[in-house]
Amino acid sequence: MDKHDLTEQLHFLIKCLETEMPEYAGYALPDDPKQAFDLYRALCNVRMPSGNTGYILPDDFYTVQSEVLKSITEEKGITEAADLPPARLDERLFLWQGDITTLRADAIVNAANSRMLGCFSPLHGCIDNIIHTMAGVELRETCCQIMKAQGHEEPTGSAKITPGYNLPARFVIHTVGPIVSGWLTGRDKELLASCYRSVLALASDHQLESVAFCCISTGVFHFPQDKAAEIAVNTVRSWLDAHPESSVRRVIFNVFKDSDRDIYRNILLG
Repeated sequence: MDKHDLTEQLHFLIKCLETEMPEYAGYALPDDPKQAFDLYRALCNVRMPSGNTGYILPDDFYTVQSEVLKSITEEKGITEAADLPPARLDERLFLWQGDITTLRADAIVNAANSRMLGCFSPLHGCIDNIIHTMAGVELRETCCQIMKAQGHEEPTGSAKITPGYNLPARFVIHTVGPIVSGWLTGRDKELLASCYRSVLALASDHQLESVAFCCISTGVFHFPQDKAAEIAVNTVRSWLDAHPESSVRRVIFNVFKDSDRDIYRNILLG
């Protein structure tokens, strides 16, 4: 898609969102596609699920949104989970550094908060924000339906599964990691391990073969990176050993920071 066509499509999406949220209608439409995408993304970030305002986005919105998001992802470059080399420690485990929204796997894992609706901070750099952005507004709508049916916030250590919508991944598995306040406790460690077990159980229930984990709880939730990586690898290996009948055959540890890459590399080299 050339820049002019991309900008025109983003302008259409922005106008639809501004019609739904007139309080943001004063923003000028940027001619630069990067700036236009940032405005579109920010509007998506603050948008409540459809039905809350009484305005329903037109069908064309979802069609154009899909074209835009898939075009941007393809331009970034899609990585195939099936092509990744296994770790020396365990041939079922894999390490990959990159943008998880460009990974084609059966499922990617989202580090969610207990509301399970995504990040509402415009252009925030958390993985929750970028996954919801690149999946499309349908993801928040589906999460909202799940949470309304549940009737309460998601407990720490548990998980929910949704379609991946416009992502290369078929599904997104959302899990709520522990928030570390002060000293790291045994309870914090057990809750983080529970996140990994819950995700793997859901993946197995849905007959998924490849699952890509982000570094759960290590960002603004303040779980120490090295301890989190040890728990992640040990828990995944123990779960796979205990469930040889599971469909899960490839577990990818996705990292973004060089520091996390180095920690996982030291563990997985064996």
